[in-house]
Amino acid sequence: MVFDVFTAMTWILFLALFPMAFIWFRRAWRIFVKHDYSEVALKRGEPPKDPKKWAPATGIVNLAAGCVALWIVVGVPIWIATGLVIGPFQHYEDWSALAGSTIWMKIFADYIVSRQAHPFLLGRKSKGEADT
Repeated sequence: MVFDVFTAMTWILFLALFPMAFIWFRRAWRIFVKHDYSEVALKRGEPPKDPKKWAPATGIVNLAAGCVALWIVVGVPIWIATGLVIGPFQHYEDWSALAGSTIWMKIFADYIVSRQAHPFLLGRKSKGEADT
């Protein structure tokens, strides 16, 4: 194996999946088990008015992304060590595309949930809303 920029980027992507999977599973655990909604649908660091309403969507996004990342983290070393294929791990392009797509879809899904939880208000604000 020749160490070049391509190999370094491959290792960086693969090793970055470990903390990402941990953080995503930890957020899903906090939402579903501990009922801690402090990280649900944040917009500029502010939670929505009813974070419990948006907790299932955020929890499912984190759980799904964590499962895909864990699948890649476990599947790539198993394929390298044994040649056993448990998914798209025969080629670098396949598992790296899945990892990159997962990261981007997680970012987009969190953005969509946060924007849905904080609706955009059109028109003039009433006197009560202008003060806050």
